[in-house]
Amino acid sequence: MSHAQNAPPPEASTGAKSAPAQTTATPADAKNAKDLSAIMVTGIRSSMARSLDTKRNADAIVDAITAEDIGKFPSTNVAEAMAQIPGVTIDRRFGQGERVSIDGTDPSLNLTFLDGHPVAQTPWLVGEQPNRGFDYTLLAPEVLGRLEIYKSPEARLPEGSIGGTVIMYTRQPLDLKANTLTGTVGVNYGDQADKTRPNASVLYSWKNPESTLGALVSVSHYEEQTDRQGSEIFNYQAMSDVASVNPTVAGLVASGKLAGTDIMPDSLNAAWFQQHRKRDTFTGTVQYKPTDRVELSASALYVREDFSNFEQSLYFQGGNQNIDSLGAASQGVIGSGHACGVETAGCGPAAVYLDSFARKSVVTTKGLDFKGSYRGDGWELNGQIGGSKANNTLQEYYLGAVYGGGYGWDIHRGVTFDDPSAARDPTNWVEPNGSNSLLRNPLTSRDFYGQLDFSKDFNGPINQLLIGARYTRHNEGSDYRSYADGINAGSLADAGGISYTDILDSSAFSGFSADQRRHVQTTDGAERAWIDNSPINWNDVSAANYINGTWKVRQEAEGLYAQANFATDSLHGNFGVRYVHTKIDGNYILADGTPIYPVPDAWRKTSKATYNDWLPAFNLVYDTQHDVVLRFSAAKVISWAPYNQLVPNTFLNDDVLNGTGGNGGLKPYKSYNFNASAEWYFGAQSVLAASVFYKHVLNYLDQVAKTERQYNGLNDTDHANFVSKYVDGQLGNCDVNGFCDYTVIRPYNSGAGKIRGFTLNYQQPFGESGFGVSANYTYTHARNTAGEALPYSSDNAVNFSPYYEKGPLTARLIYGWRSKYLAGGFIAGAAPATVDAYTEFDASFGWTFNPNVSVTLDAMNLLDEKYFQYQDTKREPLNTYTTGRRYMANLHFKF
Repeated sequence: MSHAQNAPPPEASTGAKSAPAQTTATPADAKNAKDLSAIMVTGIRSSMARSLDTKRNADAIVDAITAEDIGKFPSTNVAEAMAQIPGVTIDRRFGQGERVSIDGTDPSLNLTFLDGHPVAQTPWLVGEQPNRGFDYTLLAPEVLGRLEIYKSPEARLPEGSIGGTVIMYTRQPLDLKANTLTGTVGVNYGDQADKTRPNASVLYSWKNPESTLGALVSVSHYEEQTDRQGSEIFNYQAMSDVASVNPTVAGLVASGKLAGTDIMPDSLNAAWFQQHRKRDTFTGTVQYKPTDRVELSASALYVREDFSNFEQSLYFQGGNQNIDSLGAASQGVIGSGHACGVETAGCGPAAVYLDSFARKSVVTTKGLDFKGSYRGDGWELNGQIGGSKANNTLQEYYLGAVYGGGYGWDIHRGVTFDDPSAARDPTNWVEPNGSNSLLRNPLTSRDFYGQLDFSKDFNGPINQLLIGARYTRHNEGSDYRSYADGINAGSLADAGGISYTDILDSSAFSGFSADQRRHVQTTDGAERAWIDNSPINWNDVSAANYINGTWKVRQEAEGLYAQANFATDSLHGNFGVRYVHTKIDGNYILADGTPIYPVPDAWRKTSKATYNDWLPAFNLVYDTQHDVVLRFSAAKVISWAPYNQLVPNTFLNDDVLNGTGGNGGLKPYKSYNFNASAEWYFGAQSVLAASVFYKHVLNYLDQVAKTERQYNGLNDTDHANFVSKYVDGQLGNCDVNGFCDYTVIRPYNSGAGKIRGFTLNYQQPFGESGFGVSANYTYTHARNTAGEALPYSSDNAVNFSPYYEKGPLTARLIYGWRSKYLAGGFIAGAAPATVDAYTEFDASFGWTFNPNVSVTLDAMNLLDEKYFQYQDTKREPLNTYTTGRRYMANLHFKF
């Protein structure tokens, strides 16, 4: 019996040979690659059965979720629906699932394709890296029919993934009944934000009676109020450094009460991030199939996402010369202290800062794709071409005010003012001249691709030969312009919109300072008006920021592949090789001396690199014919750093003296991957499986923090405050010419990394009781040559999901836990920090009134889990965030 890729279940097999590869580079036979929603999947058990069919009959190690799976998990985006797949973990820095790791790999090392093609995307947050990992908030779950994760490569799949390749399939009109109409209307509520937001979606699909012509359109609108509150510590400083500017601390060190190696926070921040997210999505597809041999289709995608947000931070930083007392050190960490201020005779003003960021961030994504295929007698030719572009006209309004009163601080309880009433007076919060600014940072991203595939069927053990060619081109760029000259200055009272915050009430912040929980604030509207109505000097661009934040990169790849599929009675699989020729061109600015604008032409630089790679892949499947399937795979794969890291640009946080940057000499990751699995399908919708994986990654990129002498733009916009805070306060070894020591994180090829681990997966319905369960466990050991943990990899992850489905009622509980892992810091540019173990507990309930109408109620983050980051040990806390519980109520209809 021969096996087709993604073939029907064995009991339904027709004995057909493997089908040709699709131009979408997806793994399906054209007859069997239909959207699974076309099969009347109406329940949890049925959808799980379809997902297992995909897994069981694949020629590689594959996991899948179907349209019904995506809808039955409590989720606001596709990433959250993926979290139940073995080996998949997600990061929830803003509450929603965003960054997806597969088998312990960094999210940027796993590529995602929509119907086989890339989708352009741009960051929505200032300073964020253009990550190659897919932003799953881009797509509403309703637009997808199914999703597959290829954990073992095939030669015909696009290169670029180390952990796994994700392929998402949209619904197709010829696979649905004529005049199919489905939709959802609902609301979601966040208890921390205390806001209710609407959502709605509708899909209509038509085809003619002959099923030769079809058209589908879908429209969705989604809103959610994101509210993240937290405490942050930017960094720690040694007492030996503080003692050099403070006689009191010098005396404590000299007397032996404190050690020079003891550390204390250099800041303590109360942070509040508010965002009203809006997402509008349109998809359209036309299919034309005049004969059984010819098929043509065109699809369009339009997504508009409004990520505008308002962020406030109230913190002390620097002011070491004002310290007049410190608490005792516990295991080398000082947990409390006091700084005098204007209330104290003979003491200069202290420095407590209130930063407000009102950001306009609207990402627009457009895509257009065309496919065609011709099926001959035992052969097939497929072609696909298309492109997409994404733009973000990112703007950031910044208002920076400072208060000079004294304060005490506690590492766990925040800042307490000596004169709370004075600190609540907005006239005492002064905006120094040049401290306020406006950033305009348009971001662009474009993808173009073309692919041609040919397949020929044979009789015999090798039953199909596939060859193909693929061309891709990606362009990414940033134009960074900030303005300060002419922007209004004064006090917070002058900006207007004054009120007081009400934050950090969660149990995670029990006992936190009332002065930081209820501090004075302005509104985002008042802040924008205050700056927009200023006589801004548009010719005075911050030279340092423009030079560091302006860059372009272009990556082109030309690929060829050949793959042979084979099958006998009990064995099937494939082997092949892919050749990739890659060119990377970069444009950036390198200053020679003090930054100036406009920049001299001699400062504009280019970088060029060319790479050639041969990537073999082998997959073997042994079907024992007794419900047990064994798999083995071996492959060489490559991946690349995020686009902005391929040029030596630099993004700096002038306030906290850190940053990130690129490196024009980076080589691609190269990994030798080995996977094996054993799967026992012991009953209907049931499986007990185990898999192991090993990835030996060469040219591993470590994010290394080094001290770099950089120019601080605050010297131009707010020279007096720069001298007081950084030069006199001896922060960052700054000089009066504006140069400081920055901690800048850049990627470097630094040897190898090894990722190894295993997964256990169990799924079973319990007879006709209506009850069932799915559960999995993943162990991962991911370390570099220095024995340090690799980012976004948890050693242990557990998912457990019991469900009930009988009659009109469905119910599901979802428990997910992952152990600690390394992730990004408090702000783009901050050093990575360890995220403590995280638990997600969700629930979903549904009631079906009739075949056409149903309702669901979903609850997420029921434990109100905190997102806690620390430096080396938990005695050195960095960031603690809460986002609250989320609830969704939806009415679903289908006709």
